[in-house]
Amino acid sequence: MKYSIAFAVATATVANAGYCSDAFEEFGNFFCPNAVKQIKYTGLDIPGKYRAVSQMTDSGECSFEDKDYSGPIAPFDEDITLHFRGPLELASVAVYTPSKGKRDVPKPHSKRHGHQHLHKKYHEQEAEKRADNVVATIDGKVVSWENNYFGPSTTAPEATAAVNAAAAAVSSVASAVKSGVESILKPSSSSSASVPAGDFERIAYYNAKEQVADGLVFLGNLGDPAISGTWDTVWGSSLAYANEDGTKAAASPTILKEGLIDDSTEIIIASDKECNGDCGTVRPGSVAYKGFEGANKVFLAEFTMPLSGKTGWNMDMPAFWMLNGAIPRTGQYSKCSCWAGDNASPQQGGCGEADIIEILRTGDTKAKSTFHFAAGTGDSHYFDRPTDKPMKVAVVFQAASSTASIKVLDDDYDFSTSLTSDQVEDLINDESTPSLFSLMSFAS
Repeated sequence: MKYSIAFAVATATVANAGYCSDAFEEFGNFFCPNAVKQIKYTGLDIPGKYRAVSQMTDSGECSFEDKDYSGPIAPFDEDITLHFRGPLELASVAVYTPSKGKRDVPKPHSKRHGHQHLHKKYHEQEAEKRADNVVATIDGKVVSWENNYFGPSTTAPEATAAVNAAAAAVSSVASAVKSGVESILKPSSSSSASVPAGDFERIAYYNAKEQVADGLVFLGNLGDPAISGTWDTVWGSSLAYANEDGTKAAASPTILKEGLIDDSTEIIIASDKECNGDCGTVRPGSVAYKGFEGANKVFLAEFTMPLSGKTGWNMDMPAFWMLNGAIPRTGQYSKCSCWAGDNASPQQGGCGEADIIEILRTGDTKAKSTFHFAAGTGDSHYFDRPTDKPMKVAVVFQAASSTASIKVLDDDYDFSTSLTSDQVEDLINDESTPSLFSLMSFAS
């Protein structure tokens, strides 16, 4: 969350300093002497409850209601959003969930032009209705085409101009729209893979260099009523679509460009499933998308955290963390969210934050991991901050073992379109070198 996290992290690290007998303190944070390549958290199957937002109004009203949770990895089986703060160069992200059986998995649709925009995946073979620059009936169905939304086209701009010029051009518009829709809905025969039941399919993917994105959207706390999301003096900025460098609101889903995310910038990644009255309470006027849900899921990320040399609040303190998706949809940086709970009760706390790789002090090169919820804990072991070359990391939530694992991967690990069950087991299995492995328990 980053607005009250400093105290929470310090408390957790003090409590867990005993996990290595020779831990040392630096500026209120405890560290074990050596970096590790894996931190595994077990015993996640502890029931609890948190305060869910039941109502949020523009006038400042925020009401809560208790929400119970239970299950092998609850509350982290609820939808999760990914958060990245600079200085950070995000190279790639992939999200995997269990396959329900053999089916074709289309590869991402890529755009290679300035101010690139994303489109929603068409699992149900329906084109999303956007602004009606062009509207036509094709094969008995009404479809609409927004100029440039689905990427470069040699026909759509001409067709739009023709519509504006004369009604006689409607047939050419229909042809252009049909061609565009078919290109989106029809996957290439050479770009699909069969994913057997029991294995994991890639449901979301981003590659910065290739400017490929699929199954996800880039958001930020950047609300601007004139562009996307909202802003007011009560709650500040809501979620909005992020522009290509994550610094301002965009009018529609936009691909994050390759390059450095600044120290003061935070990028949020959600799924491409827009909320439609099924996400609980959402701040009025906010852009709202679901995160990635399920009791079994794998997140792969590749990034660099270069030293910026900047000083001041949150400067040169990059981080990669995850939040319960309900938090940013209400108020990530306000008190109207499910992040905080009544910790006077051991069975009540927040709805879930997982700090994966986080720098806690300006310019430090030791990255900590901490889980925040009723049974939260943190580890005094640390990961080396990837200052000069990319780090690939796997975050795995596994229901069968009630485990969450964070593991540094080999440089050549492939973010392929699917993972076998054996590959997922390898990701969560203990690091072979004991000195590079740390085991924590939520139950202790």
